[in-house]
Amino acid sequence: MDYLLVGSVALLVATLTLFSGFGLGTLLLPAFAIFFPIQTAVAATAVVHLANNVFKFALIGRNTDRRVLLRFGVAAVLFAFLGAQTLRAVAAMPDIATYQFANRACVITPPGLVVGVLIITFAILDLAPSRKKRLEFGAKSLALGGALSGFFGGLSGHQGALRSVFLIRAGLDRDAYIATAAAASLLVDVTRLLVYGPGVVTIADTATRSAWPLVITAGACAFTGSFIGTRLVRKTTIKGLRVVVGVALLLAGAAMVTGVI
Repeated sequence: MDYLLVGSVALLVATLTLFSGFGLGTLLLPAFAIFFPIQTAVAATAVVHLANNVFKFALIGRNTDRRVLLRFGVAAVLFAFLGAQTLRAVAAMPDIATYQFANRACVITPPGLVVGVLIITFAILDLAPSRKKRLEFGAKSLALGGALSGFFGGLSGHQGALRSVFLIRAGLDRDAYIATAAAASLLVDVTRLLVYGPGVVTIADTATRSAWPLVITAGACAFTGSFIGTRLVRKTTIKGLRVVVGVALLLAGAAMVTGVI
């Protein structure tokens, strides 16, 4: 039953990315956080995100602008490592508080607090396209963009919003932009998983380690939903659904901050 429930949720969330306008990682993270500790949810999301980016890069990688990727990607990799190490350090900190809510114990943890705040922040950013437009930077800021995108990508996986505001003005055509963004995201995913791999399972307890088959199941279902959906349906954003999903993300972030999930 656990495998069916987790797999179904992951499949549904991956499908929602086709119509909500939110990225796969943005939606998967809070969904995984319902079933797993925050640091495990971040790592599980990274696995799915990496698989998705490998597939995307295999299709369009030849259009990558190597000059832009070098300027953006080197900083992204270095700061992704720093962000992932920060998550490991935060995950090792003691719990902040415990309280009772609706006859269940709620625990406010450092990683839940950090990731929850980031989910709220980036959900607001994604829901405000006009604000994102005002935040666009020129090509001279590519290294700064790589650093910011890489750090938050390593910390919580929220790299897409920051990556776009820096790459959109890099003078790339559509195909080069998509390919270069995918390549940069792929580099960040590989870097953070190299850190998460030996670290997350060590920090987690035995019960969490035994949950990794569920993580793999959820990842496979999410990737399947994303793959099938993108093959069958032309991606389109439904404004009403975008708002509904955005509000759900805000609530999920608040639940993490307060220790409800």
